Amino acid sequence: VQLVQSGDELRNPGTSVKVSCKASGYTFTNYYIDWVRQAPGQGLEWMGRIDPEDGDTKYAQKFQGRVTFTADTSTSTAYVELSSLRSEDTAVYYCTSGIVFWGKGTLVTVSS
Repeated sequence: VQLVQSGDELRNPGTSVKVSCKASGYTFTNYYIDWVRQAPGQGLEWMGRIDPEDGDTKYAQKFQGRVTFTADTSTSTAYVELSSLRSEDTAVYYCTSGIVFWGKGTLVTVSS
């Protein structure tokens, strides 16, 4: 099983970022994809999850209205898009399948 994430990103405050997570080695629609982030010096923070089978999403309250999860079953790729970025969003963003398999993380840096 592999979850391959897109490369690191640098964004200005107020803009948005979209991170991808391409899954392989298992049936993509069999497991939720959760998104978790870790800010510098902080613990893991769960952002929410998507069911790739039907696109059903659940967002942590903190991120509602600012984050969107999508999944493309034709390419077995999940995406997280975070808008209205602020410096506090600087973190490593991880995708995880079933909270068992993890991507290596994508560093998103928000800075002017």
